Amino acid sequence: MGGFFGIAGTQDCTAELFYGTDYHSHLGTKRGGLAVSGPAGMQRFIHDITNAQFRSKFDSDLHKLQGTIGLGIISDYEDQPLLIGSHLGTYAIVTVGRINNIPELAARAFRMRATHFSEMSGGEINPTELVATLINQEATFEDGIAHAQQQIDGSCSLLIMTPRCLYAARDRYGRTPVVLGRKDGAYAVSMESSAFPNLDYEHVRDLGPGEVVRITPGGIEQLRPPGADLRICAFFWVYFGYPSSCYEGVNVETARYRCGAMLAERDDVAVDIVAGIPDSGVGHAIGYANRAG
Repeated sequence: MGGFFGIAGTQDCTAELFYGTDYHSHLGTKRGGLAVSGPAGMQRFIHDITNAQFRSKFDSDLHKLQGTIGLGIISDYEDQPLLIGSHLGTYAIVTVGRINNIPELAARAFRMRATHFSEMSGGEINPTELVATLINQEATFEDGIAHAQQQIDGSCSLLIMTPRCLYAARDRYGRTPVVLGRKDGAYAVSMESSAFPNLDYEHVRDLGPGEVVRITPGGIEQLRPPGADLRICAFFWVYFGYPSSCYEGVNVETARYRCGAMLAERDDVAVDIVAGIPDSGVGHAIGYANRAG
């Protein structure tokens, strides 16, 4: 799993990017990364967060970062964000999802005799670098993202940062959530709506499956409309999601209460006590206990 957060604004975004990304720490366990675009160009830091909290690893980096556009990532395995130089220009990219056909896509790219993969870990190709390779095969970011989504078997939501804007895309079937927020002078994109309130962002809307938007300090422009086939992963409500987040208009904790209540309705066992296994199980247990009396 994993989670990302991005900002495009008129003021320095470093502090908000730091906290917005940290609000996704429950979605990943291995790697964390931040990148900003500002007067010094694109700056990036990646750290191992296996045995330490995200905040403790990145706190000393904040004074080195300055920019009005930025993105951050919490990742399970691969190093991100990646900085890519291509005919589209220099950009940073992060991805969240699962790509089932990496060997086939890599072999197809090699046959073009115009690419290589450098972000190797344990002999495996970094999925984010593979996605960048697919994007670079087209003439624009918009077409490149669409091309990548069509080629990928599985799920891939992504953020791209250029010197002037962010591109955000939800995976083709909407398996992972991507939500948009705004406040005076800035727009944000997140995988958890719960990242917005403490940073004073107002929830705008969720991206639809396969939808692509461009985000600038001045607003959000839809580049590709959403598809009709939504298959969001129900496990976000059951386990992955933060209790105060909402996906497709349904609050996580409320969904867990309902699941526990429906389990109690169908259960014919004489129950003495209900115990919630933290953290996600607590809501289910409360829902069960309340309905069972």
